[in-house]
Amino acid sequence: MRRRSAVLLRLAVLLPLLLLTVAPGAAGVWLNLPASGTKCVSEEIQPNVVVLADYAVVHEGHAEGGLPTIAAKVTSPYGNTLHHKEHVTAGQFAFTTTEAGNYLACFWIDSGDKGVDTSVSLDWKIGIAAKDWDSVAKKEKIEGVELELTKLEAAVQAIHENLLYLKSREAEMREVSELTNARVAWFSIMSLGVCIVVSILQLWHLKSYFQKKKLI
Repeated sequence: MRRRSAVLLRLAVLLPLLLLTVAPGAAGVWLNLPASGTKCVSEEIQPNVVVLADYAVVHEGHAEGGLPTIAAKVTSPYGNTLHHKEHVTAGQFAFTTTEAGNYLACFWIDSGDKGVDTSVSLDWKIGIAAKDWDSVAKKEKIEGVELELTKLEAAVQAIHENLLYLKSREAEMREVSELTNARVAWFSIMSLGVCIVVSILQLWHLKSYFQKKKLI
């Protein structure tokens, strides 16, 4: 029994660490928006992953009620707009990814007060980090160790799916690399063939010229 408890304790410690390094998780970002221009953050995410984020203008250096407003826009890897808000001081966006690639979140100041730099806090949650575990516990009527084991099971599943995604990306990159190498090889052979043909034509032309001039 003690041995089983020790194993569970080790899993509870190690799997979250693996999740942080391999699987999508949560990230808190502090953005300093310039007086003019746009500041963006991106995250590479695989398909069918839940994304939840909250953003807000930081009160530092601004009086209450005098916060500058910002605009926020989130786009998918193919350029589809997933979230777009203007003239806000705080907001939230949530979506489930349908495309694999870099998802881009951009922020800029759109109020009249553009002479002052503004800071924005962004709490970006991905995958199981965006899951409401309190609702899951109430719905499935689980708690304590059983809830922690459910979280660990979800973490293992997320790691497995992420490894499969990385494996597929590696296969795609290897295929592209092999195709590129094959094209370069054919191009080199064609270039060498063209050089040989041109050299033969040059020799034939010079021989004909010298024969006409009766030099040979």
